[in-house]
Amino acid sequence: MTNSKQPLSKKEIPSLYPAKTKMQVTVIFFVVLAMYLYSMINTQQQMTSGFENALSNMKEVIEKFFPPNPAVIMPILPAIIETIQMAIIATTVAALFTVPLSLLAARNITTVKPLYYISRTFLNILRTIPDLVLAVIFVGLFGIGVFPGILALIVFSIGILAKLISETIEAVDMNPLEAMRASGGNVFQVILYALVPQVLPQFTSLVLYVFEINIRASLVLGLVGAGGIGLVLNQQLQFYNYPNAMMIIVVILVVVIIIEYISTKLREALL
Repeated sequence: MTNSKQPLSKKEIPSLYPAKTKMQVTVIFFVVLAMYLYSMINTQQQMTSGFENALSNMKEVIEKFFPPNPAVIMPILPAIIETIQMAIIATTVAALFTVPLSLLAARNITTVKPLYYISRTFLNILRTIPDLVLAVIFVGLFGIGVFPGILALIVFSIGILAKLISETIEAVDMNPLEAMRASGGNVFQVILYALVPQVLPQFTSLVLYVFEINIRASLVLGLVGAGGIGLVLNQQLQFYNYPNAMMIIVVILVVVIIIEYISTKLREALL
């Protein structure tokens, strides 16, 4: 009679992963490692001045920016408020357009395959275009100001938000939706009473997250003339007013931290 409780030797213990999976993971690891090494070597070759000159140049640049000039705080407050307004308007409009687009781009809601693929392709195109390129295009169409910046942020936000919301919709529990359909509910009733309650907290959280992104993005868009505090920062840099530019950067940092803190607390309360 054999003892069933006798411990197995190392050769008898079965592996958690099959040999094929181990081989694939090993190959992927070495491919990624080779890409890292190639990137490091190629990047180092592009640095003609070397690290020593870079450090000395960094010291000279930092000395130009300090100390920050606090006298610019009050004059730049309207531009800061304008930047926040741009982000609020763009996020709100994008959230409204996101609702139908995310439904069309969700596989479990849009059963018509051509419509689903067209929606997905459209969102992929929106995400492919960088926000800075969008700002340059709209500034060229409408001129320098806040309006082209808002348009650029709207298109940029729709690409991100619709993608995230559609994936959230695809992950919902389908049983309430099937129950509503079985009880005779039409498409709008199914969406309103079975889908919306499941995705509303995530939808609100993602909208707040995109609002944070838009605050940062609006700063960059101002560098190409799309309004906001970024436009003021670009002007100060062009006139070599580095202490003023440093103070603007500090104010922007404080505003971003405050908005991120408020947004994080709201998301924690919702989820």
